Amino acid sequence: MKKDGAPEPGDGFAPSWLIRHAQIQSILATKSPRRRLWLKRGSRMEAVQQAHVLDCGDGVRLTGLHSRQPEGTAPRGLAVLIHGWEGSHESVYLYSMACVLYQAGYNIFRLNLRDHGGTHALNREMFHSARFDEVLGAMRAIQALDTTQPLYVIGFSLGGNFALRVALRGPAQGVTPRLTIGISPAINPAATIRAIDHGPGLFRAYFLDKWRKTLRAKKAAWPDYDFSVFERTDSLWETTRHFAERFTEYGDMDRYFAAYTLTPQMLMASPAPVAVITAQDDSVIPFADFAGLEARGAVRAYLATARGGHCGFIENLRMSSWAEKRVLELLAAH
Repeated sequence: MKKDGAPEPGDGFAPSWLIRHAQIQSILATKSPRRRLWLKRGSRMEAVQQAHVLDCGDGVRLTGLHSRQPEGTAPRGLAVLIHGWEGSHESVYLYSMACVLYQAGYNIFRLNLRDHGGTHALNREMFHSARFDEVLGAMRAIQALDTTQPLYVIGFSLGGNFALRVALRGPAQGVTPRLTIGISPAINPAATIRAIDHGPGLFRAYFLDKWRKTLRAKKAAWPDYDFSVFERTDSLWETTRHFAERFTEYGDMDRYFAAYTLTPQMLMASPAPVAVITAQDDSVIPFADFAGLEARGAVRAYLATARGGHCGFIENLRMSSWAEKRVLELLAAH
């Protein structure tokens, strides 16, 4: 940490000029070149993985994949990974991180949020971003399944928000990670929605298309839902407003956003240690959201690279990830 409280200058992250643009970084985080690479490297993890349906309390069920280290090998810890909005346990950025951590000796649990990973029929009520209690219930179920300590939680984008809430609210309810890491965490949902609406059209089209596909899948599973209003707007802000009013218990968008907005001050006062990795050129998560955040208090590390896009941090044409190296270092240090 620099003396003026600014974040560290990226620890040498200098992507190849061919892939340094923010949109290219963001696309590489989710698309096929890295998936093909890690499918070859992930065979050991997949060979031992087991699918689970977790009882999260109040009748809610979430799914995930659990990979233990080979019998006779002492794991270095248990790492629970949480994908971003409209992602899943198979998302490239998450799968790649899981492979790296498994190879480094950690047990892995890749958690699917409600209505993600093809689970639209599993729960009657719809997913929304303030449904934290069921994620904490999933953490308890995972810890009952795998008692390995220490526990680490790593989340990406909206999953980073959920992960950081585990650090903030989990200790009071018996879930205390040794370290929680938010990668490109969406801590200010209102700012994120505005950034997507007013940023590159590619991102708005991508998220709206993914959301509509989710709504169609939900209706296929539960035909009495009526989502017709969502087919008539190209604004993510207006889509979110309709959703908050009609399909959440909050009744309006401001109350809905407030239920899962995090601030730098909240993170620094967290009862469990946290770390944040983000990029200043992220088109989805405004860098201004982190104003005032410092590596002090509960924040063990705050790395804000000049480049990296949204969940990108790809260093070269071999698809090496700078963020994965930093996560390994952070876990080893804790």
